[in-house]
Amino acid sequence: MKKRENLQNKSSFFIVGKHPVIEALKNPDRKVLRVFLTEESKKTIHRTSPHKNLLKDQKVYFKTKKELDKYTGKDQILHQGFVAEVEHLNQIDLKSYIHNKSNITFACLDGVTDPRNIGSIIRSASLFDIDGLIVKDRNYPKDSKQMYKAASGGFEHVNIFSVSNIKTTIKFLREKNFWVYGFDTNSNKELTKINWKGNNIILFGSEGYGLKKHTEKYVDFFVKIETNNNIDSLNISNSAAIAFHYITNSKK
Repeated sequence: MKKRENLQNKSSFFIVGKHPVIEALKNPDRKVLRVFLTEESKKTIHRTSPHKNLLKDQKVYFKTKKELDKYTGKDQILHQGFVAEVEHLNQIDLKSYIHNKSNITFACLDGVTDPRNIGSIIRSASLFDIDGLIVKDRNYPKDSKQMYKAASGGFEHVNIFSVSNIKTTIKFLREKNFWVYGFDTNSNKELTKINWKGNNIILFGSEGYGLKKHTEKYVDFFVKIETNNNIDSLNISNSAAIAFHYITNSKK
């Protein structure tokens, strides 16, 4: 995990689920304030990490599954016997991050707001070594239990760059020798036909409306994932997983 800078607002929030909680406990950069577990989930933590006591120096409270249900509320997600109160990770400065680095791959979400989709994209980004995810701070549900659950612990392994303006950020990165690729099902350029070496931004628009007009003009190439067209298109999180896998492997 890379060193994080520029302290964010340290308000706390709750995350639920086995993988989000365990990965948060493993991350030395994540401040965990309280952990709520069942007796069985405590055993699971020790089985998962037998050589390190992840609960050492933690404030641990044991609850029944029914008592833990109150932390999921109306979210309709399974806590699996794991709940934790955590603080946000410190924000990494984008300009500092790219300094003296090369062959960077960023994913950028332009208008994507669904917490489950964002969480799934973060999960894939963590599995396929994407260097960071750029999101608009106003649209980013940073305290969402659904997002953390869908990310399955991926938050602890991906750099999240929360910015005030996507267009301005893309413009800045283009000036720093980044190529911008926008995903569009109507494109005639296929994902596998692109040379992905170098610094790239993979830009995804919302499922309902696609890329916004004011960001489209900064796209160097529009690309698509070739399918048999039996149905309309892939879900955005599925598209991202396929793209991340191919791009990362093509850079090796």
